[in-house]
Amino acid sequence: MTEEWTPGSLRELAFGYMSSGVLLAAAELDIFSTLDREPASAPKLAAMLQADLRATTILADALAALELLEKREDIYSLAPGVADALTHDGSDNQLPFMQHHANSLRSWGRLAEVTQSGRPAVAGPSIRGPEADHVAYQEIMDVNARHAPEVIAALGAFEFNHFLDIGCGPGTWAISLLHAVPGAHATLYDRPDVLPITRKHVEAAGLSSRVTFLEGDYLGDDPLPEGFDLVWISAVAHLNSRQQNRELFAKAHASLRTGGQLMIRDIVMDDARAAPFFGAMFSVTMLVRTETGGTYSFREFEEDLAVAGFERAELFCGERPMDSVIRARRMDVPPK
Repeated sequence: MTEEWTPGSLRELAFGYMSSGVLLAAAELDIFSTLDREPASAPKLAAMLQADLRATTILADALAALELLEKREDIYSLAPGVADALTHDGSDNQLPFMQHHANSLRSWGRLAEVTQSGRPAVAGPSIRGPEADHVAYQEIMDVNARHAPEVIAALGAFEFNHFLDIGCGPGTWAISLLHAVPGAHATLYDRPDVLPITRKHVEAAGLSSRVTFLEGDYLGDDPLPEGFDLVWISAVAHLNSRQQNRELFAKAHASLRTGGQLMIRDIVMDDARAAPFFGAMFSVTMLVRTETGGTYSFREFEEDLAVAGFERAELFCGERPMDSVIRARRMDVPPK
């Protein structure tokens, strides 16, 4: 339980956006990759970024105050460890994560307005442009899923010949499932603007011969393909309303063979909906950035799965909030 709030602790909480804003703006401007190539003075850095000198100086000094940059004799360079996480060639590149959250921060700044209207914030593209924003959104899912093999292993043994990944994104979770079951095949289903990114990751993993790519929109009217042992839905349910999820789960039911199973990876809230903490905050992101998205409790998932024709729902809680996995079995005859 939190200690009693004081004016000082509330002010500290309110100041939290400052450090985050500086870091995310620097990631959006790609300052870290720029300085990784060559340390620079403020005038030189501004020229390299094609940015205003005064603004670049203030931002670089703020980064130095955060100890993300080092400043010696007016020359800025990266602090130890920064290049690994915040540059394009870093060994643990987190730039897509930062660049995506820079977009989210602009929407979060309109939370009060969104709360009054019930409509998501209208936020234009970043300085990087809509195509780069789209790529960052897809690649953040790969960044967030680098531990996928650990989660898949913790779920126990899998038995399937062919699975359908609905809303596959970059395909990171599908790749882990294919590695877990040698010889199995996958159909990866997502929008036409996503699948080129998926193909890149599947080809890099050397799994193209075991994958079929299928273009479509799971919210549309077209039925999904049939005959699968497993349907995998990863980080998709939170984008939808409960009614949309019921419709999606019903499509998954129709795609499965008798005895097949559906697995949903997402945030799963407790019944009070205030925990886990990340889930409560993530609900705000869904509020400001989507028309109908949110986070749901296991009880809500269980109800929606039952309506769509699934039974024996069980919950696996991963170490990270987004890595909870619900497994349910297909009823032979869905309820009416």
